[in-house]
Amino acid sequence: MRAEKLLCSHRATIKEVMVCIEKNGKGTAFIVDDGGRLKGVVTDGDIRRLLIEGYGLNEPIRDYMKKDFVYASIREKAEEIRKKFNYAVRIVPLVNEKMEPVDYGEYNENIHISLAQPQLSGNEYKYLMDAFLSTWISSTGKYLSRFEEGFSAWCGVRYGVATSNGTTALHLALAALGIGAGDEVIVPDMTFAATINAVLYTGAKPVIVDLEEESWCMDPEAVEKAVTERTKALIPVHIYGQPCDMGRLCETAKKHGLYLIEDCAEAHGAMWKGKKAGSYGIISCFSFFGNKVVTTGEGGMCITDDKELYEKMRLLRDHGMSKEKKYYHEVVGFNYRMTNLQAAIGTAQVERIDEILQWRTEVENMYRKAFSGTEKVRMQRDDLKDRKKIAWLVSILVAEDRRDTVLAHLKANGVDARAFFIPLSEMELYRDYAKDCRVSKRISRMGINLPTTWEMDREKIGRIAELVAEAL
Repeated sequence: MRAEKLLCSHRATIKEVMVCIEKNGKGTAFIVDDGGRLKGVVTDGDIRRLLIEGYGLNEPIRDYMKKDFVYASIREKAEEIRKKFNYAVRIVPLVNEKMEPVDYGEYNENIHISLAQPQLSGNEYKYLMDAFLSTWISSTGKYLSRFEEGFSAWCGVRYGVATSNGTTALHLALAALGIGAGDEVIVPDMTFAATINAVLYTGAKPVIVDLEEESWCMDPEAVEKAVTERTKALIPVHIYGQPCDMGRLCETAKKHGLYLIEDCAEAHGAMWKGKKAGSYGIISCFSFFGNKVVTTGEGGMCITDDKELYEKMRLLRDHGMSKEKKYYHEVVGFNYRMTNLQAAIGTAQVERIDEILQWRTEVENMYRKAFSGTEKVRMQRDDLKDRKKIAWLVSILVAEDRRDTVLAHLKANGVDARAFFIPLSEMELYRDYAKDCRVSKRISRMGINLPTTWEMDREKIGRIAELVAEAL
């Protein structure tokens, strides 16, 4: 029964209906009585209006649902059902002779499948409102410590320092390690620009190296060749949820006395030899942007097992201000603080992170099945030795000369897909810092990230696979 995900009991609270709407991804819930008969329809807009008007989350929905709703019989012709749609009505319940909803019609002239979308169906709203009502809405409040402690513990690391975003987390880590002018820091060629920009902020020189063919991650051999007497650190990026070869990279770092800073922005929960990404670096950095596995809207975090570095990052994050003497600044610091409101959302996300990772895996597995008979599509490897990737954005490779055609065809059919990152070595701004990066350039020109959201189902994924095959 297709309507099952949209069904909600008339005994449900406003909050329970809100969770139902969030989970089904249709912006609508069908309210049924104890006998399963349709009694009302509630949209996400209705919920917002109720909350704005001051109704509590525990109010019964039956007192506020639309009782003059639009519906159709499953016996009606498609043309008749189509006439019932308008600007306000985008979902129409289809009922049987007993008034039980068994299906729904959806106005899909402009259906759009998003690349990424946060899932906020846990305690996010509850904690956010608690932080809001407490009036602790800036960079102090109980949720900050709960988020820092909860997330770092989940990663298997002792300390967490929440930041305003992932870029500031990277810069804070480099600053705490004393990286500066005259130093070199090795970074991979295919990554978001924040990785290299954070190095440039310090005055150090970035050194861009190529990728491994199969993992698309920083190539340990290229790293070894790039080390000089000026090299002070390397920043492996666990790209698109795939963990780097942390064994060899840690060996190189130890051999040459280098700091290893993990960029885990896209790999919350990925593992190398059973240990989570973020537990190998002397400092590891995460992003909690809206499209990440865990989100706070904007936000980031540095995690470390080193107490001295932890204290130094806390000092630098807050203007370098002494913890003992207010407004006395010990060093030149930054305003890289996260707000209590953001941390409230993050705290709720951490409570459900394993659940979030599970549905992401299920979505990726559906894609793998959908593409299993398409030889012209190669999915990101999930069988590399010692590595356990996570599904951040489902990633595929197609022929270089067809990649842009595929993207254009998906866009024309309402599917939000994106090309892989442009290699740093191909941008004039960074070109002079690059070594030979042939692999990254080839992978980048073949790569596509596909929609990876909790509302994806076999039907949507099957349609996307069809569109990709058509374009190829």
